[in-house]
Amino acid sequence: MKTKKPTRTELLLTVMRILAWVAFIGFMLEAGAILVSYGVSCVNPEAAKNLYEGMDLYTLKQFSFAHYTLYVFLIFVLLIMKSFVWYLVIGTLSKINLANPFKMEVAQMLEKISYRLFAIWLVAIASSAHTAWLVKITGEHHGDWASGESIFMAGLVFIISQVFKRGVEIQSENDLTV
Repeated sequence: MKTKKPTRTELLLTVMRILAWVAFIGFMLEAGAILVSYGVSCVNPEAAKNLYEGMDLYTLKQFSFAHYTLYVFLIFVLLIMKSFVWYLVIGTLSKINLANPFKMEVAQMLEKISYRLFAIWLVAIASSAHTAWLVKITGEHHGDWASGESIFMAGLVFIISQVFKRGVEIQSENDLTV
């Protein structure tokens, strides 16, 4: 009995699923590392000098523990939100059936992803505003919050979700005429 050789698209979807899992796990590990580093820095203030991957927030912690906590919390929230987006991507990729790709469930999941990306953009904007305010007060720059790509990706994924919805409509119309 012959086994069916997977198509190039099926292989690509499999690779994308694997990469999505890697991204999901990576963001979760990074969020966990930030949380553990923060906990250690609460017990040992010197640990804030090298919080995570060389992030030096010691002067911010000395300035205000509340702002230090908020800053770390915003980093943590962004990482958790990004990992959740990748979790949704994993779910979406597992729902795609190449024989019948246009399903309302996939379109709705893509729309959810776009809303989550928009929320990431909003949190990144709030984080940027907090950082800008801290720079004015402390004179020290503690990092940049990239937010432009999130709004671009949110718009792109939203457009793709609308195309999928239209595909579902056309597919159901064709099913009715056959």
